[in-house]
Amino acid sequence: MKVAMDTKTDIAALAAGIGAGDRRALARAITLVESGRADHRTAALALLDVLGTQKQALRIGLSGTPGVGKSTFIESFGLMLTGMGKRVAVLAVDPSSARSGGSILGDKTRMDHLARDPRAFIRPSPSQTQLGGVARRTREAVALCEAAGYDIVLIETVGVGQSETVVAQMADLFVLLLAPAGGDELQGVKRGIMEMADLILVNKADGDLKAQAMRTCADYAGALRLLRKRAQDPDGFPKALTVSALETKGLEAAWAEMQTLAAWRRATGVWDTTRKEQAVYWFAEDVRQGLLQLLRDDPATAARMQAAEAEVRAGRLAPGAAAALVLEPLRTIG
Repeated sequence: MKVAMDTKTDIAALAAGIGAGDRRALARAITLVESGRADHRTAALALLDVLGTQKQALRIGLSGTPGVGKSTFIESFGLMLTGMGKRVAVLAVDPSSARSGGSILGDKTRMDHLARDPRAFIRPSPSQTQLGGVARRTREAVALCEAAGYDIVLIETVGVGQSETVVAQMADLFVLLLAPAGGDELQGVKRGIMEMADLILVNKADGDLKAQAMRTCADYAGALRLLRKRAQDPDGFPKALTVSALETKGLEAAWAEMQTLAAWRRATGVWDTTRKEQAVYWFAEDVRQGLLQLLRDDPATAARMQAAEAEVRAGRLAPGAAAALVLEPLRTIG
C-alpha cells in the first residue's frame, strides 16, 4: 500500500477521513507515522499538525507478563465498553525479534470478536528496537486514534515484564495485569513497575484458581500500602482487584475504579499537568533519537565508527575507549 503523502491535498484528505472516523484512513495514517522514510516522516508530522490536539481520549496503558491473559482481558473489557456505546481503539505492541527484526503481529486473531466490532479498532505494531514495551511511534498512533474520535485507547505492551514503564509516559492510567501464583509471585514483580501502576488486576479469578487469585490480590493490596503515597492519587489508590476475563467478572468494577481515578485527576488538574510532562518527555526523546540519526547519517562519524569497531573486534581497544574516540570530535560542537 502506498502511504506517501506528497501534497497538501493528500494530507487534507487523510485528515478528513480520520476526523470522520474512517478506520481505513486511521490505519493508513498509523502506517505513515511508523514509517522510517524521511519523506513519510515529514508527511506524518504535517498530518499530526493538521489534526491538532483538541480531542482527548482516556488512555489506558496495560502491561503484564506473557500468559497472564492480556488479549482475553482486552477483548472482554473492550466488548463491555463498546456495549456501553464507547468507541475503543487497541494499540497492541508485539515483540520484535532481535535477530531478524520481525514480529508475528497476531493480536487481531487473538481478539477475533472485538476485531469485528464496528465500534472498535485494533492495530498491532512491532516494538522493533524500542525498549520499555512500546513502539517508538505509539504515542503518535494514540494521538491519531484520539483525532478519529475514539473514547478509550488501550495501549498493550509487549509483555516482557519489569522494564515496561515507558507506557506510563503516554497513558492517563496504567493497569498491571497479573495471574494467580504462589508466594514467589510478589517477589517476581519489581518495585519499579509496581510504583507506576494505578490499578493491579489479578486475572483468572475463576474455577480452581479463584481462591488463589483472592490470596494473590490480598498480597498485592498489602504491598501497595507499603509504597509511598503519590501526589497524583486520591485516597485508596493505587489498589488491587480480581477479575475474570474468561467469565467477564469484575470488569465493571475495574472500569468504575478507572473512571473514579480519571475523574479525580481531571478535577484536581493532575490530568493536564501529567499530559504536559509527558509531552516534554517525548520532546526530549525525539531530540535524542534525532541526534542519533544525525550521527548515523554523518559520513565522517560513520567512518570513525567503522574504524573503531575494527579495533574493538581485534581486541586492541576497549569498547569504552573506542566510543570516546568516536565522540571526541563532537565535543567541540557549539
